[in-house]
Amino acid sequence: MKQDKLYKVHRQGNLLILRAAVGGTDGSVVVLRLLLDTGASHTMLPVEAVEAIGCDTHHPLRRVHIMAANGVIIAPVVAAPWFHCLGQRLEEWPIVAHTLPPGTFVDGLLGMDFLTHFGAIINVGKAEVGLGHLPR
Repeated sequence: MKQDKLYKVHRQGNLLILRAAVGGTDGSVVVLRLLLDTGASHTMLPVEAVEAIGCDTHHPLRRVHIMAANGVIIAPVVAAPWFHCLGQRLEEWPIVAHTLPPGTFVDGLLGMDFLTHFGAIINVGKAEVGLGHLPR
């Protein structure tokens, strides 16, 4: 796999944290701190953020079951008009709308859906994420 670009992320202990932005068709933008989470199947943003950009969490594309520390939660999946992270902008990207518990040091999670889509290579020691293209 060819690696196109390396992106530095913030390392906090063994965790990698990065910034992302999500926006609506009306020009609204929300900037977020996300945990790079290879254990999360889906990218997850706070309900307040997706509603602020005009997404309707009461009439989602679908709902997903997510295993959380306190049991299974059912969360709506909405199509964010655009999502930007690690130099990549995606249109109509599916986002799980779920607010993490109070006291969490990040706003949401960057999940395997995004990482797999771009063929991410993660170097935890160097706090870098390389994005490439998956073979077609």
